[in-house]
Amino acid sequence: MQVVIAPDKFKGSLSASEVAQALERGWRGVRGAGDRVECCPMADGGEGTVAAFVDAGYRSIARKVRGPLGRQLKAAYAFDGDTAVIEMAAASGLALLDDDERDAARASTYGTGELIADALERGAKRIVVGLGGSATNDGGAGCAQALGVRFLDARGRELEPGGLALKGLARIDASGLERRLGGARVEVASDVENPLTGPQGASVVFGPQKGAGKALVGRLDRALAHFAGVVARDLGVDCAQEPSAGAAGGLGYGLMAFLGARARPGVELIAELRGLERLLEGADLCITGEGRIDEQTLMGKTISGVAKLALRHGVKVVAVAAVIEDEELLWPLGVAVLPIADHPMGAAESKREASPLVERAAARLARVASLLGQG
Repeated sequence: MQVVIAPDKFKGSLSASEVAQALERGWRGVRGAGDRVECCPMADGGEGTVAAFVDAGYRSIARKVRGPLGRQLKAAYAFDGDTAVIEMAAASGLALLDDDERDAARASTYGTGELIADALERGAKRIVVGLGGSATNDGGAGCAQALGVRFLDARGRELEPGGLALKGLARIDASGLERRLGGARVEVASDVENPLTGPQGASVVFGPQKGAGKALVGRLDRALAHFAGVVARDLGVDCAQEPSAGAAGGLGYGLMAFLGARARPGVELIAELRGLERLLEGADLCITGEGRIDEQTLMGKTISGVAKLALRHGVKVVAVAAVIEDEELLWPLGVAVLPIADHPMGAAESKREASPLVERAAARLARVASLLGQG
């Protein structure tokens, strides 16, 4: 058989590469070395994306940047000499803050801009920014500031960091924007399609998880709307209602407006960079998976993206997972679901024993394939 293994991480227990290795061990333990097995650890643009590319041979570049509240921290991105893959969460993510530090009004994407600037300095011609897990709601203004854009109030003073300060924006000076951006293609990898503002916008939908109460959510939404109006006036760019503009607290919008970025579904973009479609040509089976299968799985997550690509090539798909809310959820896509648990267990044991559990699940699948006379 020709088998492609293309899972995401199991959050909190295994990286995508570790999941792929466990699946391959389980499969080969039953079927031996006769099958052609290709491993392609995947991601959807969120946490784990950089790790997936480092596992694929990209170099990990670490540098000190400003965190979401201005503290210096070390963040890494993946680089192969031409393409840089950046997770905004590495520099501007919610996981970098304690629960009592969450501050949607002040948090900034400046550090993400510093990572982009570093990649440009190293000669990157293609920059992929994965959105997700953000602590911010600044419309990407901080990122743009790090790349040379100035945001000025009515007295010509630079605005303070954060989304709430944008309510005082009077003028944008983009004359200092990093020149090397002209020779680079910037792409946004996102699994959400929310616009920048309004009932489905960045502030209303995602602000509460970043510490914003109802009153602050309204103020942030109005600040972002004002920001978008000034951008349209001063730069002639109107993309606030574009899909993914509201991703990562509006960083999607900032990357589109100031860097000319194109937004694409994260898993589609990562699959292209990883060469997944080439691996699927002529394959008999694709094994994918991630820690949890629920309704979110159908909304641009790795399993659904990989499955759609595999099924387009006529390849059967099986998804493994630790937590499965509804085993029939993926059946309309033609995807069979296989739980890793082989006896009753709690979440702690499942995480602790994730690697051998995944391996044994792959072995069960391999035995079924042999029983059915596949290969």
